[in-house]
Amino acid sequence: MDQSEILIKKFMDKKAKIAVLGLGYVGLPLAVVFAESGFKVTGIDPDKTKVDALAKGDSYVLDISSMKLGELIENKNLCATTDFSKLQEMDAVSICVPTPLRKTGDPDLSYILSVSETLKQFVHKGMVVVLESTTYPGTTRELILSRLCEESGLVVGKDFFLAFSPERVDPGRTDWTTVNTPKVIGGITPACLEVSKTWYSQALEKVVPVSSVEVAEMTKLLENTFRMINIGMVNEMAIMCERLDVDIWEVIEAAATKPFGFMKFLPGPGLGGHCIPIDPLYLSWKLKTVNYSARFIELASEINTHMPRFTVSKIQDALNQQAKALKGAKVLILGVAYKPDIDDLRESPALDIIHLLGEKGAVVTYHDPYIPAIHHEEIQLNSVENLGEAVRETDCVAIITNHSTYNFQEILDKAKLIVDTRNALKTQGQNISKVVRL
Repeated sequence: MDQSEILIKKFMDKKAKIAVLGLGYVGLPLAVVFAESGFKVTGIDPDKTKVDALAKGDSYVLDISSMKLGELIENKNLCATTDFSKLQEMDAVSICVPTPLRKTGDPDLSYILSVSETLKQFVHKGMVVVLESTTYPGTTRELILSRLCEESGLVVGKDFFLAFSPERVDPGRTDWTTVNTPKVIGGITPACLEVSKTWYSQALEKVVPVSSVEVAEMTKLLENTFRMINIGMVNEMAIMCERLDVDIWEVIEAAATKPFGFMKFLPGPGLGGHCIPIDPLYLSWKLKTVNYSARFIELASEINTHMPRFTVSKIQDALNQQAKALKGAKVLILGVAYKPDIDDLRESPALDIIHLLGEKGAVVTYHDPYIPAIHHEEIQLNSVENLGEAVRETDCVAIITNHSTYNFQEILDKAKLIVDTRNALKTQGQNISKVVRL
């Protein structure tokens, strides 16, 4: 049998040893899914704090329970280490490392490059590598493949196998999870696709093969660019409606009654998370290298980036209506996670809003049941302990993240002034003078 047949048999028999590089919001759930399906999985991460937590069965990812994690650790289906030399024992490697943006807006591929440099020391015959980190089309072929082949002398599609499969994690969801969300996979060669497809099919309900790694890479960027542009459009519509004195939330609900040709998107204080604010800019950057301007992406990014400043102007105007200056005013930010019911602060618009309010002299506090403290650049804050007291004492409550745990009626009763950026209070059509909506 050739190497692909050997690997495929190992996957079918659940004998393949699997490594997941990067144990964050993407990597840990994937490692758990592979372990639950019967594989022996080794998670590898340079962060010793994460590795030590996993060794004790303590989960730091909201979607993974410590009970489930503890069982897998105890049964030896899952283990974690900081030792990358364990890769030499592995049959399959999934790369789930961050791909952030630099402050200049350029892709930061340092994590992928670092992992590639390490992996090339241990790549061997009969190994399959799948990159899951979101990036621009061409990364798998141009960066990963070149490094794995340059010193090893191995032939891709014959000796080892390489593919790209974009992660589709949406933290906090219970309806669509790692197991049942369809998984797109593209291989460098047909054999690469067949091996990686067989591997993932043993743990996931549906695998969607595509013709190349570039198609798979572009698929993820299309998905997130679609959301980013539509959110940008509805955010601009909210600004337009304010100028025209029209209720944007009522407009959206009315439009959503159309059973065809309309998809409901909601405005908000800005974009957050590890995907939507970042991934489309990878595509925009890549297109500049081929002399093309991604105008939709750049315009939507500009609108979405402006929303925290628009939110601060709403807070300032609302205070002015009550004859209060923003400078010196007490402003309570309600919810700082980038979306409801999760503990993820990455790229949250709340960070920009807090920063802008501070620049204008406001006294800013926050409450979030999922995020007890913020340590981000110059922002060093702890969540207020007594929410009811904080609401009563503040000059303005700004609802930035509408966690389901909040009793919004109680907050409405106690607050002097509320700026509601999420329509959490559902007050459209009501004349409540102390509520200002986006």
